[in-house]
Amino acid sequence: MNGSLLLLLLPLLTNIVESANILYIVPFSSVSHYILLRPIGLELARRGHNVTVITSQKEKDPPTNYHEVLVDDKKIWDLLGTERPNVFTMVNMSAEDFHKYILWAGGLAFTELTLNSTDVKKFLKKDNNFDLVISEQFYQEALYTLAYKYNTPLVLVTTFGNCMRHNVVNRNPLQLATVTSDFLDVKDPTSFWGRFRNFYFSAYDYIWWRFWYLKKQEDLVVKYLPEIAKDVPSLYALQKNVSLMLINSHFSYDTPSALLPNIIEIGGVHLSNSNASLPEDLQKLLDESNNGVVYINFGSNVRSSELPQDKKVAFLNVFRRLKQTILWKWEDDQLDNKPSNLVTRKWLPQKEILAHRNIKVFVSHGGLIGTQEAIFNGVPLIGVPIYADQFNNLLLVEEAGFGKILQYHDINEKTLYDSLSEILNNNSYMEKVKEISQAFKDRPMTALDTAMFWIEYIIRNKGADYMKNPARNMSWVAYTMIDVYASILIFLIIVIVISVKVIRAIFNVFCVNKIQGKNKKKRL
Repeated sequence: MNGSLLLLLLPLLTNIVESANILYIVPFSSVSHYILLRPIGLELARRGHNVTVITSQKEKDPPTNYHEVLVDDKKIWDLLGTERPNVFTMVNMSAEDFHKYILWAGGLAFTELTLNSTDVKKFLKKDNNFDLVISEQFYQEALYTLAYKYNTPLVLVTTFGNCMRHNVVNRNPLQLATVTSDFLDVKDPTSFWGRFRNFYFSAYDYIWWRFWYLKKQEDLVVKYLPEIAKDVPSLYALQKNVSLMLINSHFSYDTPSALLPNIIEIGGVHLSNSNASLPEDLQKLLDESNNGVVYINFGSNVRSSELPQDKKVAFLNVFRRLKQTILWKWEDDQLDNKPSNLVTRKWLPQKEILAHRNIKVFVSHGGLIGTQEAIFNGVPLIGVPIYADQFNNLLLVEEAGFGKILQYHDINEKTLYDSLSEILNNNSYMEKVKEISQAFKDRPMTALDTAMFWIEYIIRNKGADYMKNPARNMSWVAYTMIDVYASILIFLIIVIVISVKVIRAIFNVFCVNKIQGKNKKKRL
């Protein structure tokens, strides 16, 4: 009996990991990023680890073993030396320009802000010891050097899905025919031009990142971490030696793809443990909306109140034609000419709202986190993509059959009403999203537990070097077998050339003999 009990407990005992000192680096100030990333740090602390977090967001009541090192409070637009734009104007921005003016410029500025922040500088001067460094991957590669500083394995976590740059560095299969590059909007990804565009942009993004952006990040290491700057490996080498990459995707919704054993899907990690409840006024409003609720929220960065007048009027006119309650995130104090069925708030608890049974459709900008929240709760989508990965997210939604894309420039009273009517009156959208919701949740363990298991696995196994692809240390020519294929091709060419020459020689001999035979006959 005791032996049987021991066998049952053995798997649990082998998974126990002692309390570890963990540095969690999530400095980016975007609220949406923090919504997804915060459960990881808090859950590690809840499990007994001593967690130090470099962050822009302060927790109201953190655990005693959760220590915050705050980044100076500055907005990205202040760092870029410009006023905050109307984000709707970014709808025409190409992927190349979005990288140049937003991601790369903003990434460099925010990395420097982090390293130059008062609390961070004080923290880095202390004699700290850590067992693991976890960093968000979002254009802040200079911070990866803290894993070298503290001599720990490095774990990366991203609020996005499959990362093409990381795939190239670590030799994960690129699968360019089906996996679209980060932040690239391609209307027909599997067409010839879609695949060509994906190939071109993936090469463009990687080359600029590898040979320009990483050099700029390394300059920040020299400037703010001079004590390790001479000895630290290149940022490319640090990325290549990452022990674990946690990506915000799941094959039930995202394009299925081949992943190395140290690239783990944790899509919807922020949805695993959600005990929050709705405020009483919203709970009452949703409960009493017997005809259902149309929920509209364009995220933390896009403001509905900045819609141009013609589109604003189109929304209001459509709302008047609907019998459903409309709940809209509207950031201004006033909204003139509001219909009676419209309720606005400057901020709304999205996860809890989408979980309510009366939500019939979610009108969104197509951000990945909000899209996953809709999938998790089984709510169809109408998406208005503005920038970055939003079109790709919504294209997957449309192709799967639980939502529709409404392009920003196409918004008018007719198109908006037609889209809403289609979703509200066609049960197939709701049925499909419920089906995908079930698949999204159907896992051996929750996304958060998955993240915890693999993070603690890396701690237990001291970086788990055996999980890393040995091909990452091979040249691109060797890894892709180009040298082998080239040698085979050369061999075949040589064989063909020799064969042709032999055949010609035989043919020439035959022709000469034939001519000589004819000459003999003439003489006779």
